[in-house]
Amino acid sequence: MRTRLILALFMTVTLIFLPQQGWTEEMTDDESTDRVVILDDDESTDQVVILDDDESTDRVVILDKVLVIGNPANVEGMPGSAHVVTKKEIRQQGYADVNRILRKVPGVYVREEDGMGLFPSISLRGVDTTRSAKVTIMEDGILMAPAPYSAPAAYFSPTAGRMSGIEVLKGSSQIKYGPHITGGVINYLATPIPVKETVYMRTQYGSFNELRAHAYVGNTIETAHAGRFGFLFEGYARMNDGFKTIDKTPDFRDDDDTGFTKTEPMIKLSWEPPTAFHQRLQFQWGQTDLDANETYLGLSEADFKADPFRRYSATRFDNITTKQKRTHLRYGIAPTENLDIITTMYYTKFKRNWYKLHNIRNVNGNNLGLSAALAGAQNGEGLACLKGNLECTLRVRANKRKYFARGIESVAYYRFGMGSVQQEVTTGIRYHQDRVKRNQNDDDFIQAANGTISNMNAGISGGAGDRRQKTKALALYIQDTITINKLSVIPGIRYERLDQTFDDYNNPDRSGTATQDMVAGGLGVVYKFNELWTGFGGVHRGFSPPSPNGAVTNGLKEETSTAFEAGARYKNPRQALGVEAVAFFTRFEDLIVIDNLGGTGTGLDENFGTVHAYGLEFSAQYDPGIANGWTWRNPWFTTFTYTKAEQRNDAESTDAESIFSFGKKGNDVPYIPEFQINFGTGVETDRWGAFLTATYVSETFTSASNVDGQVNGNGDPDSRFGKTDSYFVADLSGFYQVTDRIRVLGGVQNLFDAEYNVSRQPHGPRPGMPRFIYGGMEVSLW
Repeated sequence: MRTRLILALFMTVTLIFLPQQGWTEEMTDDESTDRVVILDDDESTDQVVILDDDESTDRVVILDKVLVIGNPANVEGMPGSAHVVTKKEIRQQGYADVNRILRKVPGVYVREEDGMGLFPSISLRGVDTTRSAKVTIMEDGILMAPAPYSAPAAYFSPTAGRMSGIEVLKGSSQIKYGPHITGGVINYLATPIPVKETVYMRTQYGSFNELRAHAYVGNTIETAHAGRFGFLFEGYARMNDGFKTIDKTPDFRDDDDTGFTKTEPMIKLSWEPPTAFHQRLQFQWGQTDLDANETYLGLSEADFKADPFRRYSATRFDNITTKQKRTHLRYGIAPTENLDIITTMYYTKFKRNWYKLHNIRNVNGNNLGLSAALAGAQNGEGLACLKGNLECTLRVRANKRKYFARGIESVAYYRFGMGSVQQEVTTGIRYHQDRVKRNQNDDDFIQAANGTISNMNAGISGGAGDRRQKTKALALYIQDTITINKLSVIPGIRYERLDQTFDDYNNPDRSGTATQDMVAGGLGVVYKFNELWTGFGGVHRGFSPPSPNGAVTNGLKEETSTAFEAGARYKNPRQALGVEAVAFFTRFEDLIVIDNLGGTGTGLDENFGTVHAYGLEFSAQYDPGIANGWTWRNPWFTTFTYTKAEQRNDAESTDAESIFSFGKKGNDVPYIPEFQINFGTGVETDRWGAFLTATYVSETFTSASNVDGQVNGNGDPDSRFGKTDSYFVADLSGFYQVTDRIRVLGGVQNLFDAEYNVSRQPHGPRPGMPRFIYGGMEVSLW
């Protein structure tokens, strides 16, 4: 892997010295045949690039439909809060971590775990953050969770570093998308097929021996008789040594290898036949491989304060390997000027094995508990075992899973109207199947008092869990956008029927089936007061289904939400000023939470009860350079989020393994910060640019019991309970345009090297990434 990345660096440097004949006079943006109207990265956010004059109206209309928002200018007509993070914004700061990218979007909360963005836990407007399970995650409009219905926890997330944008839709997402729509939807935008010959390469080297390479080549070719053919070949790779250090023992010296390797090839092909009406067929295939020496285990409070980047020797075996394969075939047709139909068949396959420390046992065979050990239980006996200072047994579990998801979806758009009343009716139907198969085993490593491993007893395959969950889901929806002069009214309804199956091969009595019938919908309103001001609002009902295990074993029904929001947008292109403010209130009923994450509890879904989440979101962008006609640009932006997510009943759970146990009415929901502020500025000319971004996040409680110390509901020591730190992080970046095709770049993330605790899950305090310095080069040909 390292060899391939070094080769990519070599290729980039070599290209600098290639003859420059035939190259265009300026860097061309990879405008896309599946991005109908897109922002030009070299322009301000209110300047839009339209497709070539020879593009048909049908083509423009039909292709914009495959996205959640599409052209960022469409945000103005949305009945709810919607944001697009553009390719320029992602590349400008050298981000590959979706947690850092989404900080710029108000109403989005991220709980870090590994510091590199491998396993994001994302919440929209107060939903549970655990593994992003309550957010519908898509890539180019296709569900991307390993098993979106049966096991949505995001042990896989699309790689943000290779994306051309990210769309976030909150309050009005409940009609067209599913299955988890109590909070909203996040849609990753993969690199599109270029309409012109395009070659792009970016290589980057940074702290922790980070090597990153991203390259693609593509074109759309017009033929005399066979129509248009498009192609894109893309590769992305990233590796580093990690920023943590594992304690050495006499038989373990490889203490600095806590990083990962990730590779992603992708192919896109398209064909548009020369017919009287527009048609487009697109095929996409991609694969993601990850090998990471990552752990569930954090540190004790004292050790975290002394060195937050330490790892105990007991975690030296921890490693996760994953492989995801994805493919889809999408067909779009516009048989008339008023009708568009888009049909997509998709298939994803995912497997993982997180081989990680599960528990520790003393010489008497007693389970000492990982979170309890970190909090100082057993008079420090457990912590001594973790540090390699005690004779004990390290039980390491192979958490093996296999997933698949497949389906077919067809969406039709029909436009009609008379005079000042215009309508677009959207109807969709999707049939989906997914499954997760769990087959686990425990291996016992016998540790001597000096930390060496004297023996290993291998477990039996399936002995630590042999289960299967599967879901068949039928989804239907209809939405009508009714426009009367300056007013748009958007009603809609969604229905889903789930047939769920749970099989426990070790405990057949727990197996069974369940059925869910779920309804969502609502009404959105947009009113354009004038060319500058737009008001919007809506009320929507959403849902989030339980897993088959939770439905069969606990008899759970879906979680529901009733969301209200009202806001206003101001957009003045002449003054390069844009502002949006939104107030929201969401009532969650039958909130589904995971009983535990990484602990020894039941692991079942459970009904937490009622939660109210309300708050304010604000965002603003201004560029005095554009507004005043300066020769250089000076963009400024800020986003602010205030959220109060409050429990409205006492928790029913008394399982001390659950962070949602022993909660009291009026307490805060875990891991939802009250305040989040992001702001930044920059200076940019045609030749160079420098940018500064900063984020402040307030502290959060890490359990529903809202305790300050490391004590669970039973009064026992537990490092998962307590608080996270408030923190302030600043990132600096810059570039210099060497030629029209070559750009050198660099930056510093976590500029002031802040040390802070971002999470106490899965086991104990975990740090954010320390200062990260990088440099690289970007080359764009043709």
